[in-house]
Amino acid sequence: MKKYFILFLLIPLLSFSVHKYYLALTEIEYNPNTASVQMIMNVFMDDIELAINKDYQLDLRLASKQELKNVDEYFTKYLKQHFKVLINNKEVSYKYIGKEYDGNIIYFYLEIPDIKNIQSIEIQNDILVSHFPDQQNLVKAKINDSRKTLFLDKKNDKGLLNF
Repeated sequence: MKKYFILFLLIPLLSFSVHKYYLALTEIEYNPNTASVQMIMNVFMDDIELAINKDYQLDLRLASKQELKNVDEYFTKYLKQHFKVLINNKEVSYKYIGKEYDGNIIYFYLEIPDIKNIQSIEIQNDILVSHFPDQQNLVKAKINDSRKTLFLDKKNDKGLLNF
């Protein structure tokens, strides 16, 4: 309960344009009507821009008129390298649906199609940790009526949720 209280205090702080908290949130939800897992990941724009620029020797210029036209290719490449999902002990591929800018936050929309049954989800998430050692990646999953949460960081970038 204490973790949730702290989390609710931190979330409003994430909306400021200048930040010193390194927290990304990934929300995972199973949609039985479409038999798909839908994910929304939000990260600070300046952090992911710095990471991708350094990793791929680029100048993305996010949310500007000079933004690279193929920026989604770099987002997809970066996410595929640093965010992996296993469902029922099998690695699954997700589709990059798109992104949305909201102030200093980027929302990534991801989807895993053709999932009939979920007994477990394993997440490996080391988004931004190589550039920001204090980075924490929070994962919240809602599968059917069950809700589970993972806190991942540089020392522990992998977690398993059983349903």
